Amino acid sequence: MKNFVLIGAAGYIAPRHMKAIKDTGNNLLAAVDPNDSVGIIDSYFPEAHFFTEFERFDRHVDKLRRRGNKVDFASICSPNYLHDAHIRWALRSGINAICEKPLVLNPWNLDALEEIEQETGRKVYNVLQLRLHPSIISLKDKIEKETSKENKKYNIDLTYITSRGRWYFVSWKGDLSKSGGVATNIGIHFFDMLMWLFGEVKNSEVHYCEPLKKMAGFIELKKAYVRWFLSVDYNDLPDDIKQKGQRTYRSITVDSKEIEFSGGFTDLHTLVYKDILNGGGFGIKDARLSIELVHQIRNAKVIGFNDRAHPLAEKRLKG
Repeated sequence: MKNFVLIGAAGYIAPRHMKAIKDTGNNLLAAVDPNDSVGIIDSYFPEAHFFTEFERFDRHVDKLRRRGNKVDFASICSPNYLHDAHIRWALRSGINAICEKPLVLNPWNLDALEEIEQETGRKVYNVLQLRLHPSIISLKDKIEKETSKENKKYNIDLTYITSRGRWYFVSWKGDLSKSGGVATNIGIHFFDMLMWLFGEVKNSEVHYCEPLKKMAGFIELKKAYVRWFLSVDYNDLPDDIKQKGQRTYRSITVDSKEIEFSGGFTDLHTLVYKDILNGGGFGIKDARLSIELVHQIRNAKVIGFNDRAHPLAEKRLKG
């Protein structure tokens, strides 16, 4: 049995980590979050210690270590801009880190983390759960078989509209320096998946940019052309989605054929944890390409719509 601590226990994604720790037969010793709305812990680890101040949490973890109660992993679900600092704390405390995306906001932070890994002998793991989705794995096998026979490039349309209320822009997610904006906060999951499937970036364009609200652009990958549109604005939802009373629309098409992966998300974090505990896991090297891409997108010059623009983005946003 491995011992875990959790940084960021009150957010949306933290329960998936608690469940993964429980499902893999391990133990959560302590958690920390400045917000004390963490009753969900009772469903998994009611005996876990909880702190609202990081300093007291740090002291508790150090006390555990001195008493021989070793902490093996720190699960990091804090706001994006704190990931780097919390990973550093874990490594320097002799603890392996399992961190949500984005691993860091800037590519150069990865270089420093690699150095600290070497100094401490501990590892950083990134939660890249879509790489473990059965439908995505099947698609990767199909792509590799097809592209090994010919120099084929696919045409991809990525559309992700997940409407958010006013609270979103008041929270840390509404601060570009803390969240990285929509490309980093909600897009990185899909950008990582697409690069894992279709290879590294050859070219990237940004056609439209309200960095905290909506963005659209084009990416040429080694094996694909990708038109993408990301938004947290309810008004961008297709009319039929609004009529159904839904607030989220997600679509990825490959050569005009929809990728069906709406199911199978429930236990992906558990699969990530199993993979790590079995000696696998995705590290800094795996996370680098997506971090570099979203940093590039975040700082790119907006060129306006052209013949490579996403059709829905152009329809909703042009003019």
